[in-house]
Amino acid sequence: MPTDFLLAVNLVDIPARATYPATLRIAQGRVAAVERTGDAPDPTRPYALPGFVDAHVHVESSLLVPSEFARLALPHGTVATVSDPHEIGNVLGVAGVRYMLDNAAQVPFKFCFGAPSCVPATPFETAGAAITTADIEELFQDARIGYLAEMMNWPGVLHRDADVLAKIALAHRYDRPVDGHAPGLRGPDAVRYASAGIATDHECFAADEARDKLAAGMKILIREGSAARNFDALIELVPAHYEHLMFCSDDKHPDTLLLGHIDQLVRRAVALGYDVYQVLQMACLNPVAHYRLPVGQLRVGDPADFIVVTDLTAFEVQQTYLDGVLVAEAGQCRLPAAPVALANNFHARPVAAAALGAPAALGPLVPVIECFDGQLITARRDLALPLGPQGRPSPDPAQDVCKLVVLNRYAPDAPPAVAFIKGFGLRQGALASSVGHDSHNITAVGCDDKSLARAINLVVEAQGGLAAVGGGTEQVLPLPVAGLMSDQPGPAVAAAYSALDELAKSTLGSTLQAPFMTLSFMALLVIPSLKLSDKGLFDGEKFEFVK
Repeated sequence: MPTDFLLAVNLVDIPARATYPATLRIAQGRVAAVERTGDAPDPTRPYALPGFVDAHVHVESSLLVPSEFARLALPHGTVATVSDPHEIGNVLGVAGVRYMLDNAAQVPFKFCFGAPSCVPATPFETAGAAITTADIEELFQDARIGYLAEMMNWPGVLHRDADVLAKIALAHRYDRPVDGHAPGLRGPDAVRYASAGIATDHECFAADEARDKLAAGMKILIREGSAARNFDALIELVPAHYEHLMFCSDDKHPDTLLLGHIDQLVRRAVALGYDVYQVLQMACLNPVAHYRLPVGQLRVGDPADFIVVTDLTAFEVQQTYLDGVLVAEAGQCRLPAAPVALANNFHARPVAAAALGAPAALGPLVPVIECFDGQLITARRDLALPLGPQGRPSPDPAQDVCKLVVLNRYAPDAPPAVAFIKGFGLRQGALASSVGHDSHNITAVGCDDKSLARAINLVVEAQGGLAAVGGGTEQVLPLPVAGLMSDQPGPAVAAAYSALDELAKSTLGSTLQAPFMTLSFMALLVIPSLKLSDKGLFDGEKFEFVK
């Protein structure tokens, strides 16, 4: 329960672009009074400012249920997230969205969940459920559903697909903002996309692309997650466009969440010389205004949601308050762990190594996916690969080419889809995961069929999880909640994930910053240019299967 108290701080007044000593009076969970006691900051006092907000994140990608995500984020000063539950929506449908709402309700962290707009994301893959326009309207009856989540079907928007437009119109009728997802759209296409009533985009990987979307009236989210990292490319936009910018992580694995969150981006931006008040407006105020979040901003009458930091350069978070309650202090969350219910949709059976052969080569060159560290986009490379039995292409370590497999986890006897990928740097073994955006089939990458089959089968045996095999070692992190999230405490999940990550890098040889996160995006068909679904190799620019 909140208690009444006084707090002597240097108050960071972001709208006024001023910092001054003040006494905060907190009563009944709200800011009852702000008494200014001077003009210049007092060097003996810490600094109080509104809490940080992650403006777009898939909580499921942390491998943690919402209550555990909150317990890891709060010590970094994050008090709220704008959370798209389409990962669990693709597995369990509306029931999955309600699972997230119910679990999140056990903690005071201020989650704003969206209604997933694209489940399944495309008709070119097998998902575990569908969320229809009628389902979205049902979700909008719940006040905790604050927006229409990212509209990934940008071709449908550009071609004014009736079902897509109906979902957007529904959001407007219920006065909910609409999130975008439009990688690479420029010029007239960006204008046409925004004109459909879509307000944001978090997929920009170049400043010029972001400027086109800003000119079209969209707000841009600067993303820095565990795999997709666009901060360096976009931070130059701050001076001219900070009023229309926000920070987000999109996808954040537990090991990196344990180390930092939006606080890291604020620290980096200020260290680069960007105006501290402009940066804090992006991190603390803009998401609250855009999504109309019930998050206090240190104004009299607001909920007492705020953080106390050492200074305005290091931004070391000393305390985090929600509704007047101290929920984190000195790097430790004060909230107890909440009960975690289990829910799943997993029917895949073990596979044999012999079932993982690639299709016979149709010519001298084989289309190969090329992945890039820190990016979701891929490229197509047409390469000559060594041929094995029956003229089937094989992995080629000399060219850093591994085999990529996607196995339908919702049907027990579906054949695996097989292709090739360049860029993982694996020298031996295999990785497998039931986190495979967006449909979350089993995705695996490896150097040989035996290792691939073993890694896939470890995931099958766990009914969802992450696995690494190689060098005489095998490890698995079970994810019993929808094959996406653990039921264990956040620090334990972070430690288990770190061990898998280390095995993938030091023993198997991956050169990627986040090999499992990168693997999870290799089935994400809505990001160009070449990806693999459970139905086959897909061209994300032509939006059709590779023939």
